[in-house]
Amino acid sequence: MTSVDPKSTRAGYGYALSAYSLWGVLPLYFVALAPTSPLEILAWRVVLSLVFCLLILLLTGHLQRAFAVLGDRRSALLTAAAGVLILFNWGIFVFATQTGHVVDAALGYFINPLVTALLGVVVLRERLRIAQWTALGLGAVAVGVLVVGYGEFPWISLGLAFSFGFYGLVKKGLGQMPALTGLTLETLWVTPLAVGLLVWIGLTDGLVATGEGTGLLVLVSLSGVATSVPLLLFAAATRRLPLSTVGLLQYLNPILQALLGIVVLMEPMPIERWFGFAIIVLALGVFIGDAVKSRRFTG
Repeated sequence: MTSVDPKSTRAGYGYALSAYSLWGVLPLYFVALAPTSPLEILAWRVVLSLVFCLLILLLTGHLQRAFAVLGDRRSALLTAAAGVLILFNWGIFVFATQTGHVVDAALGYFINPLVTALLGVVVLRERLRIAQWTALGLGAVAVGVLVVGYGEFPWISLGLAFSFGFYGLVKKGLGQMPALTGLTLETLWVTPLAVGLLVWIGLTDGLVATGEGTGLLVLVSLSGVATSVPLLLFAAATRRLPLSTVGLLQYLNPILQALLGIVVLMEPMPIERWFGFAIIVLALGVFIGDAVKSRRFTG
């Protein structure tokens, strides 16, 4: 029986709560970057995240070890795939925050655990229990309610849920690769595209970040830090807490985002959206309850 270090556990909770809280209020940061376009923000986010990660690797002496991973063809391909998926995820999220769809983004991260379970069945041939199938069914009903009642396909929510779900699937194939190494290589693969975007924007409309004053430039320059720090805090939490605990704490992120969208940004919440959210919460309740029950009887 392994002993649990209370000090390490307390630190783990601190890291996890800090990571999810920062992710939860991240929409406010992207809203503050207006009038910078979502495409420009995405490009800066990729480039500056790579710069930030390379700086940390250089300072900690792990730069050579990180790049050595590229010597393995399978790892190189998987990090490239992860880079493309996280690029889509970041792009959708930035677009959502800048166009008044923060609540839709929050819904996407509520749906994500259900998508992850579905991918486990379809791709990894995992078997689900009846309660897990029930949760997936309720999730499908919730999407149907949003489509029919709200009058439009929830592509932002599903785009975020599926892009992050596939991202998690790819990361699973990378095993225990350190979070900083993974983020460095993922952003490295898509940086040429990001640089190309910045050049194209600069030659056509002009880069807003460099032409709207020092305040906006400073804010944009922090996008690498805003992206990387929560991920590093999350990695520190996973080393100190059981994965089930980290999984339950993750719902702090979409809860904060939903509250931010409704209370602070005053996004509309018609009755159909409330119904859709209620069904998703019910589905998650079934999903989490089954996970806790299964852990109790098997652990």
